[in-house]
Amino acid sequence: MTDSKYFTTTKKGEIFELKAELNSDKKEKKKEAVKKVIASMTVGKDVSALFPDVVNCMQTDNLELKKLVYLYLMNYAKSQPDMAIMAVNTFVKDCEDPNPLIRALAVRTMGCIRVDKITEYLCEPLRKCLKDEDPYVRKTAAVCVAKLHDINAQLVEDQGFLDTLKDLISDSNPMVVANAVAALSEIAESHPSSDLLDLNPQSINKLLTALNECTEWGQIFILDCLANYTPKDDREAQSICERVTPRLSHANSAVVLSAVKVLMKFMEMLSKDLDYYGTLLKKLAPPLVTLLSAEPELQYVALRNINLIVQKRPEILKHEMKVFFVKYNDPIYVKLEKLDIMIRLASQANIAQVLAELKEYATEVDVDFVRKAVRAIGRCAIKVEQSAERCVSTLLDLIQTKVNYVVQEAIVVIKDIFRKYPNKYESVIATLCENLDSLDEPEARAAMIWIVGEYAERIDNADELLESFLEGFHDESTQVQLQLLTAIVKLFLKKPTETQELVQQVLSLATQDSDNPDLRDRGYIYWRLLSTDPVAAKEVVLAEKPLISEETDLIEPTLLDELICYIGTLASVYHKPPSAFVEGGRGVVHKSLPPRTASSESTESPETAPAGAPPGEQPDVVPTQGDLLGDLLNLDLGPPVSGPPLATSSVQMGAVDLLGGGLDSLIGGTNFAAPSTTAAPANLSAPMGSGLSDLFDLTSGVGSLSGSYVAPKAVWLPAMKAKGLEISGTFTRQVGAISMDLQLTNKALQVMTDFAIQFNRNSFGLAPAAPLQVHAPLSPNQTVEISLPLNTVGSVMKMEPLNNLQVAVKNNIDVFYFSTLYPLHILFVEDGKMDRQMFLATWKDIPNENEAQFQIRDCPLNAEAVSSKLQNSNVFTIAKRNVEAQDMLYQSLRLTNGIWVLAELRIQPGNPNFTDLELSLKCRAPEVSQHVCQAYETILKN
Repeated sequence: MTDSKYFTTTKKGEIFELKAELNSDKKEKKKEAVKKVIASMTVGKDVSALFPDVVNCMQTDNLELKKLVYLYLMNYAKSQPDMAIMAVNTFVKDCEDPNPLIRALAVRTMGCIRVDKITEYLCEPLRKCLKDEDPYVRKTAAVCVAKLHDINAQLVEDQGFLDTLKDLISDSNPMVVANAVAALSEIAESHPSSDLLDLNPQSINKLLTALNECTEWGQIFILDCLANYTPKDDREAQSICERVTPRLSHANSAVVLSAVKVLMKFMEMLSKDLDYYGTLLKKLAPPLVTLLSAEPELQYVALRNINLIVQKRPEILKHEMKVFFVKYNDPIYVKLEKLDIMIRLASQANIAQVLAELKEYATEVDVDFVRKAVRAIGRCAIKVEQSAERCVSTLLDLIQTKVNYVVQEAIVVIKDIFRKYPNKYESVIATLCENLDSLDEPEARAAMIWIVGEYAERIDNADELLESFLEGFHDESTQVQLQLLTAIVKLFLKKPTETQELVQQVLSLATQDSDNPDLRDRGYIYWRLLSTDPVAAKEVVLAEKPLISEETDLIEPTLLDELICYIGTLASVYHKPPSAFVEGGRGVVHKSLPPRTASSESTESPETAPAGAPPGEQPDVVPTQGDLLGDLLNLDLGPPVSGPPLATSSVQMGAVDLLGGGLDSLIGGTNFAAPSTTAAPANLSAPMGSGLSDLFDLTSGVGSLSGSYVAPKAVWLPAMKAKGLEISGTFTRQVGAISMDLQLTNKALQVMTDFAIQFNRNSFGLAPAAPLQVHAPLSPNQTVEISLPLNTVGSVMKMEPLNNLQVAVKNNIDVFYFSTLYPLHILFVEDGKMDRQMFLATWKDIPNENEAQFQIRDCPLNAEAVSSKLQNSNVFTIAKRNVEAQDMLYQSLRLTNGIWVLAELRIQPGNPNFTDLELSLKCRAPEVSQHVCQAYETILKN
């Protein structure tokens, strides 16, 4: 009869009977009773009352009975710590038993009893077992140290068990070595700072020797430990790889993946020119392929790991495409993973068979799989340019099947193909338009709308098609609404006469009838662009789009390197580092691949190389006007007062733009009409400033403390444009401090309060350094003078012209916008005097094409007067020469953003008929020169 009978009893009063049986003199009866107790414990009954009686049964030579008692003890020791101490003597005694199995059993159980009171009693027996003559006892004791460390780390360190554990790495028995490595690795994980596994070439050699004779789990422990070692050079890396390679043919998939992890890591140090490198690549493919013949669950784990390996080194499996072809009986999770790897391995050489497979998959019955297969065809087209035409014709064949979800996926991917290869496959648009009515998924509808908007000039009835979508505008998803808004604006810019009503309708729906802030904001941007400057609108909305990249779903390279170090673990299945899913910091160590040696070049293949600028390139100091949209999108405005005017309005307000970032808090809930905007040309400026600015700072002159020239106040905002508020002002620079001197006049009939001011992003980052302080309410016909301190640490965006400043002033009545041009000399800093040698070297260093020539007419001043006037505004004279009756002044100045400007000024003294000055300026940002010349003229003529 089997042991199942122990689980069938339902007697009451059982505990009393069991107590009697446990104290019986007959060994068989005792054993039966303990089995019954264990059975009750297993099904969840509380048998802790029998603790003393069960512990008494420990005094036996019967190994089976002893195991059962130890099992009971492990379960109940925590709830009965005082009783558990009774068992300590037996443990100590069992640790000296002649039978090694009993010694090992005792030490294993001691490690599992997590009771603080007992641990100190266990130290002595554990120390003996660590030096036991039998390797079975030693290997069990090694694991016990790790368990004890988890309970009481300090005790383990004080007792010197860690040193004993390190000595076991040199043990003659490979299983003891493996367990010692496992225990030390476990302890090291909870103490990342301690260098417990002091790996050096000698200890690595011992581990590699033990590797061949271990059990499979022992091999995994050792291989994982090897993966944490960084060889000192490529020769040592090659030597380790040679000795690990035989593990690739192991039957256990965990051993294979651990070996792959070690080899992937150490290959990083091998030169691609080595014959061995090529051999190793060939050896890595067969074991990975073999993993795919296991059961589906193991296949999935293998495929997730292979996905990482293929991204890091696609050359390993480039000839093994066929093993990733989907089988009819594969579960969906395996199919989808195989599909992903097929696309990663797709190349010009194998694209024909890949496409044939994918077309076959697109006729399967599993909807998710079919969708992914259709998408895969599109990804192949984007990845392998030579196959694009074949991919498009395959997609058209699939559209002809008229299967709804196939058609929708095909349209989504064709949109991406249009983005990648503009003006190449647009002939298929007619076919796509035929299927417009069958689209019911947001992504497919959005893709189709994008295609109609983008190629509106080629589609005769584009306005009708878009109008059909507009009928149910409020029922569409946000994605479709946004796409529809953009498409209709594109259509209007291409065919303005026919679609004016349509665009007014969509702008009204987006701004006045919608609750979605994204949609509303986009609507307002288009509204203002169209109503102010349709030319600028065209440049923004119909701008050339960047081509889409080949691989948008590649794992970021540094994360990929970290995940390669975790092959064979849960991190490689999730494709996330352990820190992303392991709670708490314990045991999470960030790993990375070893640095490449000098003899080896980058392993990154063309497919995985990240797109982008060369690493040495620095971003421009002045961003381009392209950033304008980001600025505008920060606004969330109420609906406009009037309907959307679509003609260009003639407003004399200069290049006014909406204020970016954080205006909500300033404006509150005020409604106001859309201000006029004129977009600057979207041309990239040269980088402003230069690497020399650090050097210039070392030799600084100090400007005059009297302050630079101040222009008289001018009216910036007339009262008729600001509901009675008139603003006049000028800019000053005194002792290094810039300020905006304002004069506010109330010409209205009501009191004005709650003043606030904000600047838009501008070329030099000018921003208020303090709030606008108007201490008392501004009564009708009252004027107040205010000096607003400014700094240059605000957001930067290149303006047109460069010195354009766009300002919003708010009061209790409304928000008012104006723009003004500030004189550039307020940005000339006091330490702008350059050393002579530096001046000479910099003048030569700046290319001649950056030199600009100007004439300052009717300026009858001599060299001293010119020099003195300019010095007051922080333009410093470095040297003066007289050549052929002309005075030559060599000058330098520096702007607040670190840009240096060098000048050569020619003056003809004593010649009343020739009062013009000739000015040559050299600068690394030539667009500044024109405005510096204007500053010279302003200073010298006033």
